[in-house]
Amino acid sequence: MEARKIFLREDEMPRQWYNILADIKMNPPLGPDGKPITPDALAPVFPMNLIEQEVSTERWINIPEPVMNILRIWRPSPLVRALSLEKALGTPAKIYFKNESVSPPGSHKPNTAVAQAYYNKEFGIKRITTETGAGQWGSALSFACSQFGLECKVFMVRVSFDQKPYRKSMMAAWGGKCVASPSNETKAGRDALQKDPNTPGSLGIAISEAIEAAVTDESGETRYSLGSVLNHVMLHQTIIGLEAKKQFEKIGVYPDIVIGCAGGGSNFAGIAFPFVLDKINGKKIEIYPVEPAACPTLTKAPFVYDHGDTARYTPLLPMHSLGHAFVPPPFHAGGLRYHGMAPTVSQLVMEGLIEPKAVTQLDAYKAGIITTRSEGMIPAPETNHALACVIDEALKAKAEKKEKVILFNWSGHGLLDLMAYDKYLSNQLSNFELSEAEMLASEKVFADFPKPAIIKSR
Repeated sequence: MEARKIFLREDEMPRQWYNILADIKMNPPLGPDGKPITPDALAPVFPMNLIEQEVSTERWINIPEPVMNILRIWRPSPLVRALSLEKALGTPAKIYFKNESVSPPGSHKPNTAVAQAYYNKEFGIKRITTETGAGQWGSALSFACSQFGLECKVFMVRVSFDQKPYRKSMMAAWGGKCVASPSNETKAGRDALQKDPNTPGSLGIAISEAIEAAVTDESGETRYSLGSVLNHVMLHQTIIGLEAKKQFEKIGVYPDIVIGCAGGGSNFAGIAFPFVLDKINGKKIEIYPVEPAACPTLTKAPFVYDHGDTARYTPLLPMHSLGHAFVPPPFHAGGLRYHGMAPTVSQLVMEGLIEPKAVTQLDAYKAGIITTRSEGMIPAPETNHALACVIDEALKAKAEKKEKVILFNWSGHGLLDLMAYDKYLSNQLSNFELSEAEMLASEKVFADFPKPAIIKSR
C-alpha cells in the first residue's frame, strides 16, 4: 500500500532559505521622488537586518538556529498523498499536498512570523505592529512574538474581525492585541472612517494603520511587520517547497503541476519558488497561482507601480494592482482580499514562468466540501481556491487519461472559518465579480505614477 504521508526527520530540514532574487531581475521600489528607494529610507519601518534580507541577491541564506528551534515545533510538515480525493474524483492523477495547517496557529504564516520576530528581537525592538486579513497572519505573529517576548499589535480588517471573532481570541491567548480596522487610533483609520463610516475595511487600510502606529512611536522601539508581498517574506516561506522537494526525492516522484492560492503571494511563493528555480533551469513543470475572481489582481489587473497601502505610506512597488484605494467585496477568503501582489510573483507572471488562474467563491467552497468529505480535513477558505484548481486539473487528467502528479499547498485549516461554511451549506453565499467599470475606476489612482520596465531575466 502506498504511504499517505511522506515525512522528513528534524535533522533533514532545510538549513537555508531560497532567494529568488538571485535568479530574476526586478524593477526597484521607488520613493516619493520617483527614484529607487534606499535601505536607510526603510529603517523607521523595518529593522536593518530584515532590510538587508529584503535587498539581498544571495541565492541561499542561512536560517538562524533560534529560528530553527521554534520551527521544529511543527516542522518538517508532512507531504500528504490525497488518496481519498483521487478516488472521489476517479482521476489517474496523483495529488499531493504540503500540510501547513499543522503549525500552532494553523497556517503557513508562522514560517515568516518566527523569522521576523527573531530579527526584530536581535535588533533590540520591543513592539511589533501589523495588519491581518482573515486573522491567520495576526495569529501567527502573536504566536511568534510570544516566543521571543515581544509585544504585538494587530489591525484586523473589519469585515474579517466580525466574521471570525475567535481569531481575536487566539491572538489574545498569545498576548497579541487586536483591533478592528479602520480604527480611530490612527489618522489613516480616521480618514477611512470619515470617507465611509460603514466600510468593511481592506488590507490596504490596515497596512496604513500598522505602519503609522510603528513610525509614530517616539521611543523608537516599535517596528512594522508584513505577512506577505515583500521579498524577505517570500524568502522565509520557501522552506515549504524545499521540504517538499526533499520529500518527493524520498519516493522518486516529481510534480508536473504546482498550485497555491494567491492573495499577497506568501504561501504560493513558499510552495512554488523552489520549483520555479527548477523551471528556470529547464525543468518542464506548470505552476499556477490561484486568486479570487472577486479580486483578480494577477488575472485582470495591469502590471504597474503602485503603493502597497491605502494611505500611500509604502514605497511604489512594481506589481499587478487593482489600485491602492480598492476595497474588495466582503467574500470570506480574507487572506486573499488584497489589491496588489508580491513584486516577485508579478515578475514571474510577466516572464511567463507561472500562469495565474481565478476562481469564484462558490466554486472554491464546492472544492472545499468535496475535499472535506473525502480527505476528512476542513480547509481554510483561501486553500479552497487552490483546491478548485487542483480538482480542475485532476479532472483534466482524467479526461486525457494521463497520470499527472499534482502538488498544492494546504495553506491552513478552516476550523475558525465555520461561519462561512455554514453560509455555503445553507445557500447564503454568492459570487462577487468586478465589472469593467469598477476596475477602471479603481485603477485611476496610479495613472500618473511611473511605469515599470518590462524586464526579461533571460
